[in-house]
Amino acid sequence: MTELLDIVSARLDGLITYAALRELGLSSHGVDSLIRRGELVRTRRGVYVPGELWRAADPDQRYRLFVLSTALAAGRPLVLSHGSAAVMHGLPLIGAWPRMVHVIDPDASGGSTARFTTSHRGTPAPEPVHVDGIAVTSLARTLVDVAASTRFLVGVTMIDHALRVEQKRVEGEARRGIRGRRALTREDLFAELAAVNPRAGARLAERAIAFGNGLSANAGESLSRVRMFQLGFEVPELQVCFPDVDGQDYWVDFYWRRIRKIGEFDGKHKHTRGAVLGDRDPGEVVWQEKRREDALRHHSDSFDRWDWDTAISPQRFHRFLAEHGVPRT
Repeated sequence: MTELLDIVSARLDGLITYAALRELGLSSHGVDSLIRRGELVRTRRGVYVPGELWRAADPDQRYRLFVLSTALAAGRPLVLSHGSAAVMHGLPLIGAWPRMVHVIDPDASGGSTARFTTSHRGTPAPEPVHVDGIAVTSLARTLVDVAASTRFLVGVTMIDHALRVEQKRVEGEARRGIRGRRALTREDLFAELAAVNPRAGARLAERAIAFGNGLSANAGESLSRVRMFQLGFEVPELQVCFPDVDGQDYWVDFYWRRIRKIGEFDGKHKHTRGAVLGDRDPGEVVWQEKRREDALRHHSDSFDRWDWDTAISPQRFHRFLAEHGVPRT
């Protein structure tokens, strides 16, 4: 039965409808039995995912499955928006995904909430794009909607990610001789904000767009940069390159040029096996990193690292920055 469920779920990006289960010869009691045994998980009424898939999914993937299930169960076309469009675009979130599915509805009076969906009036009516067959607001519109309706940190993290990925897309296409659409820019986001002209959150979105920077290499670097700004410390230069005597270039996450200080966000994945390391031994990676750090110390007066747990806590990160001599604004 597990193999049959996997085959059926592959048709709809991991989802299984009640009608498909009936086609397999299952009764309602049979479906309930699969749920009790953990072979199925109900995501919406009449929509399920294999239990193994659900248990292996991270919070991003689980919210995406919930969004897809809601769109499938709606019985009418939906245009996903805000956080629901963000998860479909693959944007990162620091914090918890919403418990609702957000959609654009031109007929909504301001905003209305049903049991599983929150409808927003689209002004002007958005030009949707399709991601995995589901209509969602454009990337620019999604970023503006999120930035205007949530925390500064969330908006900046998504904007940083989108600007970086868009630039990499264009660079990759250029290497293959492809002339596609140009990369999304902050100017595009400002233009989208002016077109949307949200009744609330326009100033918040404007600040997030202005602060956005595609040089932030990951969500941890975005988090660090936002925290520095919020805590009153000087925001450093990003991704600064230092040439070494052996002809190799070394890039650093953060650099305070005035005091010759290097800072690096140290993700926990760096020294553990996985996609980042490939077949390399973690000990070799640690040795290479020490060699890199020794070379960089010739270009700086101090070199400091911090991790996610430090940056996510305002009190802890403030104490860390102050103790390590990071200049204040």
